[in-house]
Amino acid sequence: MTVLTTERCCKRCRNAQSARSLMAEVHIIGQIIGATGFPQNSLFCKWGIHTGGAWRLLSGLKEGQTQVDMPQIGDMAYWSHPIDLHYTTKGLQGWPKLHLQVWHQDSFGRCQLYGYGYCHVPSSPGQHRLQCATWRPLGSWQDQLAQIFVGGGPQLRTPDLIYSGADRYRLHTVAMGTVELELGVILRHFDRYGVET
Repeated sequence: MTVLTTERCCKRCRNAQSARSLMAEVHIIGQIIGATGFPQNSLFCKWGIHTGGAWRLLSGLKEGQTQVDMPQIGDMAYWSHPIDLHYTTKGLQGWPKLHLQVWHQDSFGRCQLYGYGYCHVPSSPGQHRLQCATWRPLGSWQDQLAQIFVGGGPQLRTPDLIYSGADRYRLHTVAMGTVELELGVILRHFDRYGVET
């Protein structure tokens, strides 16, 4: 077991700070406003951020879940769920993508998947309002019949199909509602890598 002296620990911290100061940084600050256009209300959303290998999360949570909202008026479910992330990167490849899963909770507390969706985090600095279209797997006619009487429905075995387009084109899907997001993007030190902001 190695015991770090104060001098060695401070030197390690300075090295990490100087390395971080040379890297490009992205701050993503905003919220998942809500969802509309789904067959029923009483919705919640599970979300996550996917990045490439050159990206490192410095602060914030890269996945989460909203509360269930059951609107009394209108069909818009409001979540106002905050997103606050700070990344460093060595390259542009693997720019952050936000992937979403919208779920419906019935009066018995049972949860049913209503849709998957993803959108790229904007690469230009500033305030952005995004609408993310969602879809769900259709399944066979037996799956559809069971969904009507029993509930549930087909789900993806590997959720990474949401944001990786490799095998997504082979799925039979049906369009669902949209999720509204508001994201502020702040870029720092990208000019050192020849990227104008």
